[in-house]
Amino acid sequence: MKKLWGGRFQKSPEQWVDEFGASIDFDQKLVQEDIQGSLAHVKMLAKCGILEEKDADKIIEGLQILQQKAEKNELSFSAAYEDIHLNLEKLLIDEIGPIGGKLHTGRSRNDQVATDMHLYLRNHVEVILSGIEELQDALLQKAEENVETVLPGYTHLQRAQPISLAHHLLAYFWMLQRDKERMKESLKRINVSPLGSGALAGTTFPIDRHYSAELLGFEGIYENSLDGVSDRDFILEFLSHSSILMMHLSRFCEELILWCSEEFKFIELDDTYATGSSMMPQKKNPDMAELIRGKTGRTYGNLFSLLTIMKGLPLAYNKDLQEDKEGMFDTVETVEGSLKIFSGMTATLKVNKAKMGQSVKEDFSNATELADYLAKKGMPFREAHEVVGKLVYQCIEKSIYLSSLDFEEYQKASPLFEKDLYEALDPYQAVSRRISDGGTGFGKVKEALQKASALIQTAK
Repeated sequence: MKKLWGGRFQKSPEQWVDEFGASIDFDQKLVQEDIQGSLAHVKMLAKCGILEEKDADKIIEGLQILQQKAEKNELSFSAAYEDIHLNLEKLLIDEIGPIGGKLHTGRSRNDQVATDMHLYLRNHVEVILSGIEELQDALLQKAEENVETVLPGYTHLQRAQPISLAHHLLAYFWMLQRDKERMKESLKRINVSPLGSGALAGTTFPIDRHYSAELLGFEGIYENSLDGVSDRDFILEFLSHSSILMMHLSRFCEELILWCSEEFKFIELDDTYATGSSMMPQKKNPDMAELIRGKTGRTYGNLFSLLTIMKGLPLAYNKDLQEDKEGMFDTVETVEGSLKIFSGMTATLKVNKAKMGQSVKEDFSNATELADYLAKKGMPFREAHEVVGKLVYQCIEKSIYLSSLDFEEYQKASPLFEKDLYEALDPYQAVSRRISDGGTGFGKVKEALQKASALIQTAK
């Protein structure tokens, strides 16, 4: 089979060599972007007088036919033509004749593939941004329902202080807000056109790169042709931001997995997002949360894979860069799927308010309240910390909690204790008294909900 680049070669590679070097199995995902870029390129060639109008019109007509066939999954690709670019060029020539070969005037596959990936990521970052906002909406709704739902807050996975469940959920809202801001910021680097950079040095044809960039909706062009064909920073940045996003989702998944266990019973996941056991009839496994947690690892792997590929590449294009696509495609699919699953999982989970409330009454997460109580009466906090620590130990020895300790024991520990200490120990009161900005107090949580809702409304 004749290669579109084969003029200088006397031998054709064997089939297995073709298959090893081909990327069509995965880069066919770029079919629409490749056609979109080609349409802009041929229109630019006609505008600049490099192609006659009748030739350009014929090529545009052929590309539009291929575009329609692609939408219907009617195009067939071959490893013999290596990649999406040569496959489409061959299909175009088959469709309209040799005139289709004029499409590649003033262009290289090097700037062509870079353009395709910029277009692809731009489209999918917008989808991911919508997915983040959908999850933020689900979190806000669940938080609004649980402002005064109290549960233990943890440090070191040990009960620390009682908090509002809404406050806990909003922590993830703000993580996602940063993820959204990072993704939006990355569009500045994604929305730049490498088209017209050629193989590495530009072209002798009087092309208008700004015009083709405008047709494709890019905000500018690469100012250096070497950089234009060899830059993959925009993909690395996307993979990095995606890894942080998936890390946030994974952390939340870990908590949901714990919370729906028999040991916690804080929540129940909807059946849609759980599976059973083939052996144990009673099981309800949080598989979707576990999968998102697991898929975070492959997202990290895609980032490190491309970093490793790039670290030793001289300018400009090298075949190694063919390996930049599969990880990008995989991360896009992983992030989009994870966000969709997580939104549904969050919106439908049931909160066991009674169990959460019971938990904060059967622990020592209110110990800080006693220390603060003494500090407000003038005792140095470090001294108050020691007094309460001894009281906690005394309770542990008696297998009781602070709220069950006799008032006489408190007065022995410090004459500053009065009977209102039991009010201070109430978990609900402990949460409501947290009045610092950004804290878990119910009033402050309501303020945070208003700010979060305003952010979402502004984005829409």
